[in-house]
Amino acid sequence: MLQVKTGNGKTWQVDIQKDTILLNNAPFDWDISPIGPNTFHIIKGTRSFTAEVVSADYQEKAFTFKINGATQTVSVKDRFDLLLDKLGMSNANAHKVNDVKAPMPGLILEVKVQPGQEVKKGDPIMILEAMKMENILKSPGDGVVKEVKVQVKQNVEKNQVLILFQ
Repeated sequence: MLQVKTGNGKTWQVDIQKDTILLNNAPFDWDISPIGPNTFHIIKGTRSFTAEVVSADYQEKAFTFKINGATQTVSVKDRFDLLLDKLGMSNANAHKVNDVKAPMPGLILEVKVQPGQEVKKGDPIMILEAMKMENILKSPGDGVVKEVKVQVKQNVEKNQVLILFQ
């Protein structure tokens, strides 16, 4: 089960089964043929469409298509994203990240950022050794480092603040 949401707020439930696709629990019959890299010809009923995949961000599950010349951006949630939403643990409910805390007790091996440095989501910011394994801690979001609260060779406890963001 997938949930597809367009930029204008429309939402569809898509269920891909062995022999058919259900769109909001109704069969969705269409013919699709590739006509080039990232370009497809689609026939739905008596209508014909040319669709091009303009961009695909698989990590954020956001896709931009050009359909008959009109651009449309969609976001997709799979069954795991929907379960997290139901449990109140979705990224959509996350607020601005103000700090990074130690996920476990360990020893700081390397600090890869300094105050005033701009970081992007996913950038490595620190290496923490725990249980004889090196763990690369990554930035949970875009931001600017305000303060590094630890030093190399320092032991830290679980949930200890390591870095503050502006």
